[in-house]
Amino acid sequence: MAKDDLASVDGKVTNMTGGGTYQIILDNGFPVSAKLCGKMRRFHIKVVVGDRVTVGVSPYDTGHGLILHRHRT
Repeated sequence: MAKDDLASVDGKVTNMTGGGTYQIILDNGFPVSAKLCGKMRRFHIKVVVGDRVTVGVSPYDTGHGLILHRHRT
C-alpha cells in the first residue's frame, strides 16, 4: 500500500517500546502502534515521548501506522 492511500491523523507519543515501535494516542482518543517511515529513519529524525506527530493509518488495519511527520513545538 502506498503512503498516498493512508489516512493522516494527528496524535501524541505516549510510550516508546522495543524495536522502534511507538505507542500513540490519536486526537480522537484511539491508541495506535506505529513505526517511523523510511525518510524519518534515513535523516535520523528523533521522536521522543510527548511529541506531536502525524500518523498514516491504513483503512484495513487501524491499530498500526507509520509516523510521517514530527511537529515542531
